[in-house]
Amino acid sequence: MSAGTRAGGRRTGRRPGDTGTREDILTAAREAFAERGYDGATVRGVAHQAGVDPALVYHYFGSKQQLFVAAMELPYEWRQVLPLVLDGPREQIGERLVRTLLTYWEDPRVSPLFRGIVRSAATDPVAAGMVRRMMAEGPFALLAQHVGTPDADLRAMLMASHVMGIALLRYVLEVEPLASASVDQVSRMVGPVVQRYLATPVGG
Repeated sequence: MSAGTRAGGRRTGRRPGDTGTREDILTAAREAFAERGYDGATVRGVAHQAGVDPALVYHYFGSKQQLFVAAMELPYEWRQVLPLVLDGPREQIGERLVRTLLTYWEDPRVSPLFRGIVRSAATDPVAAGMVRRMMAEGPFALLAQHVGTPDADLRAMLMASHVMGIALLRYVLEVEPLASASVDQVSRMVGPVVQRYLATPVGG
């Protein structure tokens, strides 16, 4: 038996020369946080899934919280979303926003990150901070500011509460028939509501 293995074949310690080890740990962490949230996921469980010793997880990331932050880093900037939403008739911005966000959240690179953050936000202050930052700096706030209607901050949060509630039911809780509805169907039905939050005059 080699020094890098235990009985049963599980690898221990650092895997010399394996540049994919860190990404293996992050992939396992994304899956764990997405399925169990911050409280339910453990460093030991992540290490087991990645095929490494828990000490190696701490070597790379220092703590469970730092692992969470690294694993939940989105692969794009929110400002990349805005041109996609604005490209088309103004009266259909709401529908394009919903469709664009749902499409992103169904991307296999993004889906576990989104589910991990949402599952964890109620119990972990770091995850809660990520959600607050997403609301303050994300596509809802950027869009409301760009359109320039009165009460832009309030409108952004109303849009966010509606769309994020749908995303919670669809992707985290998987409530039917919403979970299996197509992106186009959800976008067409929800888009006009988001459009109203965005563009209806105050008192209208």
